Amino acid sequence: MHDVTGDGDTPSVDNRTLKKIGVIAVIVAVLVVAWGLFSRHRSESQLSSWTDDQSIPSVSVVTPSATGGGNSLVLPGNVQAFNSAPLYARTNGYVSKWYVDIGSPVKSGQLMATIDAPEVDQQLVAARADLQTAKANEALASTTATRWTTLLQKDAVSKQESDEKSGDLAAKKALTNAAAANVSRLSSLTGFSRIIAPFAGVVTSRSTQIGQLVTSGSAAAQPLFTVSDVSRMRIYVRVPQVYSAEIHPGLHAALTLPEYPGRTFDAVLTRTADAVDQQSGTVLVELQVANGDGALKPGAYAQVKFPITGIAGSVTIPASAVLYRSDGTLVATVGPDNKAVLHPIKIGRDSGDTLEVTSGLTKTDKVIDSPPDALSNGDTVKVAQPGAANAKQ
Repeated sequence: MHDVTGDGDTPSVDNRTLKKIGVIAVIVAVLVVAWGLFSRHRSESQLSSWTDDQSIPSVSVVTPSATGGGNSLVLPGNVQAFNSAPLYARTNGYVSKWYVDIGSPVKSGQLMATIDAPEVDQQLVAARADLQTAKANEALASTTATRWTTLLQKDAVSKQESDEKSGDLAAKKALTNAAAANVSRLSSLTGFSRIIAPFAGVVTSRSTQIGQLVTSGSAAAQPLFTVSDVSRMRIYVRVPQVYSAEIHPGLHAALTLPEYPGRTFDAVLTRTADAVDQQSGTVLVELQVANGDGALKPGAYAQVKFPITGIAGSVTIPASAVLYRSDGTLVATVGPDNKAVLHPIKIGRDSGDTLEVTSGLTKTDKVIDSPPDALSNGDTVKVAQPGAANAKQ
């Protein structure tokens, strides 16, 4: 009897245990789901914050420096000979001999080459023969006209016949003049067979050889020689419009060339175009410098240093801080609320890695160096710490 009662109590104990385990399992499952939802929400929040943080560009800021009052204006210049003349053939023929080569000094009137022009020589001989024939016909017409004039005075011939003889004499004189002009023309062409230096200088080019056929009046013809007067040189410089008011004839400038480090040539400004080129916004000026030792060469690149101070109120910034857009040249600065502000500027002198800004900036502006191309007015920016860039490296 006791065994039966004891066996009946066992299932009740097992059911209560299973219920407790089920409740615990449900609680654990709810906690796991809740923890998962919380973790996902926190990750999404962190991702959103990180994304928002990454969308704000990090920029470095530089402070414009005042342009020094004692700075000089340095501009590139092009060195040219004081006089330069390409010499072309004025007659057809073959080069029989040339006497000078590149680098040879020549004097004014010196023979440089000769051209063999047999066709012109034969034409000259024929023209002289035609001239003799015309002179003989003129002499005969003159005698006949004189004779008929005498006969007219004696009423031996009619007035009409006498006038015809006088008219024939006038025609023969015109033919004689035409033949003489043809002889003069061909004589000049014969003289063109001698290539003569127009002035004293140096031969800077030669493009002819013995036996070469040369023709006159051809658009594709190359000059046989080029003679340059290098005793004095011209230097052409394009000066920005903002400095053109300080440029005037008589101004002395320092000329330097890369092949002569440490050497300076004294150049004097002789003339200015007094007109601004619309494409470049510059004024073309010419300087001259003595070249007694021949150190300066035509076509050389030089740097010209003008004693011109900077414009009042101008500042200097890195060239990397400038934005070139369709609406002009711009510079971005950081406002007090970390908002980007774009300023249109005007550039004075360009020194390569730095630029002089004549208007649009002040010394107190915080200029963004290397700004993003897509940066716009009002965009939020984050100013990087000065040492952040170095720490990344």
